[in-house]
Amino acid sequence: MRGFDGGRDLRGVGHIELHISSGASEAGDLVQCACRAGGEPLMRDERGKLDNRRFLITAQRRTFMRQAIRHLKVRARARGLFDFTADVAAFVRDESIDTGILTVFCRHTSASLLIQENADPSVQRDLERHFAMLAPEDPERYEHDTEGPDDMPAHLRTALTQVQLSIPVEHGRMTLGTWQGIYLFEHRARPQEREIVLHLIGE
Repeated sequence: MRGFDGGRDLRGVGHIELHISSGASEAGDLVQCACRAGGEPLMRDERGKLDNRRFLITAQRRTFMRQAIRHLKVRARARGLFDFTADVAAFVRDESIDTGILTVFCRHTSASLLIQENADPSVQRDLERHFAMLAPEDPERYEHDTEGPDDMPAHLRTALTQVQLSIPVEHGRMTLGTWQGIYLFEHRARPQEREIVLHLIGE
């Protein structure tokens, strides 16, 4: 599209500076402007007022928020940390949302979520040993043991961590650091299949 400012191509322009001729409106008047760029309507900000016959109109490309949701099954062989970053990255890539926020939610009370070191497995082993000391399997400590000696310790481990993560998405990718991975932190001793819900909103 061409218009205003001497016929210069204004597609993709965020700010348009107009020079008012001698016959234009007096200072204090608002100039109303609507234009289209790249085939999409632009919202207009008409805050600019005349000042020495120049003012600025800020044109913002109208964008539309989108959202998507997916349920994942993550298999845990035993107690410990299980990396499922690749599954989450595939979901974000498939949805083609450039900028937004991703929520990762675990639908359980005896498993949780962590963003942790993805390079050295010893970090995961140390974490497991630490939580074993914080919430040991000791029948003398707990009243709740409906599903066995690991039942209440699993709930305590979940209470000390979290079941939801929020991760910014930029340029269609999660903004994870180089050594960050997304982990299911399983707190039960026996194999489990856990359900994880992914929700992405953005534009």
